[in-house]
Amino acid sequence: MPDRLAQLLGALSLAATDRFRSAVEGSLGRAGAHAAALVHLHVHPGASVRALAAVLGVSQPAAVKIVDRLAGDALLERRPGADRRALALRLTNAGRAQAVRILAGRAGELTGLLAVLDAEERERLEPLLEKLVASLAQELPGALAVCRLCDREACSDSRGGCPLAHTVA
Repeated sequence: MPDRLAQLLGALSLAATDRFRSAVEGSLGRAGAHAAALVHLHVHPGASVRALAAVLGVSQPAAVKIVDRLAGDALLERRPGADRRALALRLTNAGRAQAVRILAGRAGELTGLLAVLDAEERERLEPLLEKLVASLAQELPGALAVCRLCDREACSDSRGGCPLAHTVA
């Protein structure tokens, strides 16, 4: 017998993904991992192409293509890295502004999904979601991949803090 809770979670996950993907990719005009690259580099300026590839879950050549496109759009710059062998990726002012727009579009869609819940229901749901998110990664690289499109301030400024904080200890 299929698990109804799992089915409901699957339907919600897909709908949420579709909604915020549309908002995020629409604001950027590019599909795929471009938005996640901007959001990640907004929080982690100076990351290398190799580190970005790991977070995005793509090959190094694919990450280079993403970086090339974003640099071509004047959203990021390549600068010499600390060890001179790797480049440090930094967002331009336009790239930082685009990352903020991406996060705002994503937040708007997710807030819209939660709008059907009253304050008490939201309060009961939050610790359950925290527990689920905390189980998604046990080390920092996995947490960075899970949070590649997250608004870090929203989590870290909340009363509970980031549910994946255990990955950096």
